[in-house]
Amino acid sequence: MLRFLAIAAIVLSAGYATTTVQAASGKFFDPATKQWVSYGTARHGKSPIKRQMVNYYGHHSPGTIVVNTSERRLYHVYPGGKAMKYGVGVGREGFQWSGTHRISRKAEWPGWTPPAVMRERERRKGRILPAYMEGGPNNPLGARALYIGSTIYRIHGSNEPWTIGSAVSSGCIRLANEDVIHLYENVRVGSKVVVVR
Repeated sequence: MLRFLAIAAIVLSAGYATTTVQAASGKFFDPATKQWVSYGTARHGKSPIKRQMVNYYGHHSPGTIVVNTSERRLYHVYPGGKAMKYGVGVGREGFQWSGTHRISRKAEWPGWTPPAVMRERERRKGRILPAYMEGGPNNPLGARALYIGSTIYRIHGSNEPWTIGSAVSSGCIRLANEDVIHLYENVRVGSKVVVVR
C-alpha cells in the first residue's frame, strides 16, 4: 500500500510540474479540445483558441450571437449555414446564467464601473475595487465591450488572454482583445444574443 501511495504521489507531482512548466512557457489547456495550446501576450491580446469559420447547423438567424458556456465558445452566425467560432471565458461556478437578450450598446476601450454587488463581494475578501476605472490596456474590459440588454453582463475583451477557455468571470463573456475587436466590427447594436448552458 505504501509503495502504491508513493507511486501515486510521484505521478501527481509530475503532472503538476508539467502543468506549471506548460503555463510558464506560454501554454494554456483548452478543455474543449483537451490539448495544450499557445497564447500571445496581453499586449498583443491573442487568444489561446484560434477563431475559425465553421459550419453552423443551429436554428438561429444570421447576425445572432450564440454563447455556449459549457463548451466555452461563442458563435456569430453568418448567412449560408456558417458561423465564426471564438474561444471565450465564461462565468465561474455560481455566476453562470442563460437567456436571450439584444446588444444594447457598443464601446471602444470602455470604462469599467464594477456593479455594487461585485464591489461589496470583493471588499469582504479584502480587495477594494474602484467605483470607476478609465478605459485602456489595463482595464479588465479590454479593447471593446458589447453590452447585453439591461443586464450587468457584457461580452468584452480581456488583458488576461490565458483565461480564455476557462470559467473565471463574474458572469461576463470574455474574449481576447484581438477577437473582441473582430467581433465588435461585425456586430451591430440590436443583434440578438443567446446564452446557453
